Amino acid sequence: MRHHRYNPDFPFVVEPESFDKYTDREMLQYCLGAAMYMPGFKDFTPKILNNAMPGLTTIVLCFEDACPEEKVPEAMANVHRLLDTVTSAVEEGTLDGDKVPLIFVRIRNLDQFRAFGEELTKHQVRSLCGINFPKFNAENGHAYFAYLQELNERFGEVLYGMPIIEDPEVAYKETRMEELLGIKKILDEFHDLVLQVRVGGTDFSSVFGVRRGVDYSLYDIMTVRECLCDILNVCGRNNAYVISGPVWEYFRAPKELKFEELPSHGLEDYLMRRKMLVNNEIDGLLREVILDKANGFVGRTVIHPTHVKFVNAMMAVTKEEYDDACQILHTGGGVVKGAGGNKMNEIKPHTNWAKKIYNRARAFGVIENEGAYVKLFAVNE
Repeated sequence: MRHHRYNPDFPFVVEPESFDKYTDREMLQYCLGAAMYMPGFKDFTPKILNNAMPGLTTIVLCFEDACPEEKVPEAMANVHRLLDTVTSAVEEGTLDGDKVPLIFVRIRNLDQFRAFGEELTKHQVRSLCGINFPKFNAENGHAYFAYLQELNERFGEVLYGMPIIEDPEVAYKETRMEELLGIKKILDEFHDLVLQVRVGGTDFSSVFGVRRGVDYSLYDIMTVRECLCDILNVCGRNNAYVISGPVWEYFRAPKELKFEELPSHGLEDYLMRRKMLVNNEIDGLLREVILDKANGFVGRTVIHPTHVKFVNAMMAVTKEEYDDACQILHTGGGVVKGAGGNKMNEIKPHTNWAKKIYNRARAFGVIENEGAYVKLFAVNE
């Protein structure tokens, strides 16, 4: 799998690297990008076999919010069939393994996780990258990871866990820090099985009876912003865990992206100053992804296929960022002038930033400048 295959002729400064579930965790955790959720009872198998969405690199088959409880048995059987079919197609050579997205399932609770896990086979696990744990908290988290570890040992394979922090105990100010520290203790115990930490912006919003509009960001909702800030503070210190951004709820599928002339300036000139770039729904998503990057999130959950290429394009790194990161990582200490001659690079305090930028560059590639973002996503799939 490799990012941006929807735009095969794009001239990267540094090409994005290929990856699969067996890629080293230190790299793989940066590679997920836009993780698209879909109900577990829908058969996504034909789209995988036909490479119908070349830009899609990560899918999450959901047994929880997107799946009515009465459909859970049907959904589990559907996902088992999908995993069997995909593995067999790769083994038989009818499907290029390099074009199989990372596949995750979002379980409903521990009992349902065990029911799903007991029906798994080693054959199926070869196409399964991991499990998303909804409403992950200090009370249920250890049992989730303990069973995940049991599955890894049973199959001699790698299955990662991705906790989703969205519990009311984290939303409530008086319990938040104790809860987050309890979660962090569990993550540290199972560190090598944690691929990413995910956050639930919609669940946090629900606690306070709010919902962001299409014209502003989740970061403008003060109560939700505080939750996200504290999650980053506890789980993101010294790049301990890669944390992905929350879902953007609005979509309007542009049938074709038509630009009379591609913008030559940086995206922020358009988006932050509210000059229309694509449409209200996509522009809102792009504005929020810009703020994701500023705050240290990598990738995000998406619920509509039109969002995938926009999120993944925005994860690419500019040449100036990449040159600065390489300079910082290959300089012994002190302070040096940045690659663009416009900033100082202070080696020790900028090292964590540089590591994150370098790994994002490996996953999503290096582009010439801010103006190239639009050239990367402004193609019709």
